[in-house]
Amino acid sequence: MRLSLTLPGALIGALLASPAAAQDHSHHHMPGMAMPAPTETQGPPPTADPAIDPANQRSADLAWGAEAMARARQVLRYEHGGMPMSRVGADLFEYQARSGEDGYRWEGEAWYGGDIHRLVVKTEGEGGVQDGVEAAEVQALYSRAVGPYANLQAGLRQDFSPGPARTYAAVGVETLLPYWIHAQGGLYLSTKGDLLARAEGSYDLRLTQRLILQPRAELNFAARDMPRQETGSGLSKAELGLRLRYEIRREFAPYVGVTWERAYGRTADFARAGGHEVTSTGVVVGIRGWF
Repeated sequence: MRLSLTLPGALIGALLASPAAAQDHSHHHMPGMAMPAPTETQGPPPTADPAIDPANQRSADLAWGAEAMARARQVLRYEHGGMPMSRVGADLFEYQARSGEDGYRWEGEAWYGGDIHRLVVKTEGEGGVQDGVEAAEVQALYSRAVGPYANLQAGLRQDFSPGPARTYAAVGVETLLPYWIHAQGGLYLSTKGDLLARAEGSYDLRLTQRLILQPRAELNFAARDMPRQETGSGLSKAELGLRLRYEIRREFAPYVGVTWERAYGRTADFARAGGHEVTSTGVVVGIRGWF
């Protein structure tokens, strides 16, 4: 009986002592893990001559030679915008049914060159069905791009008319304004000391991909009276037009429209004295094209 009571007590004592023994980790020891220190990698030291430094060389130059690759890059630049181009176009070539006498008008431009430098030839004029050519001009200009949307132009302008012909030094600018407004202006100084100025603007409103409505405006100025040219000082003439064209092809588009012209100041006086109307409204039919 005494043995049976002692055995359960010993088992209970062992169970009570086992958690404390399980929590004792003092006899366990794990030394810390030493991590290796980071090392810095360095490239080859730069050479004394930057021209032969591999970092400054192109891979193709190393394989084919710098001279051969320079020629190849020149050809690539030529074929991707560096080659000379040309364009001949007529913005206006129209018949005008207007009060007084029907007439005609043309305005065109041709150029040859690249994105930066161009040779430009401009021509414009008008006349009557019965009287023939009333005024015409030709300009030969050098054009230089001065920005992504502007070209500065300079050269000569020659006028042809029933009156005395005049030669002018010309300087002007063509630019694309915000909202795709095409604008150009010019100053013209004649060999007689006459100074003229002109400003033009137009906008293509695309009603569809091929149907385009174009409002257009032109203002002409003179620094002094020019009786032989029937032109007065200040604002001499203004013109507004509205033309609707249909592009059968991008290069060819017939159009119809209306125009309004008015002479001002002394220019109006010269027109009255010559039996011409000061204000004129007309309907126009024409073609616009380029190649």
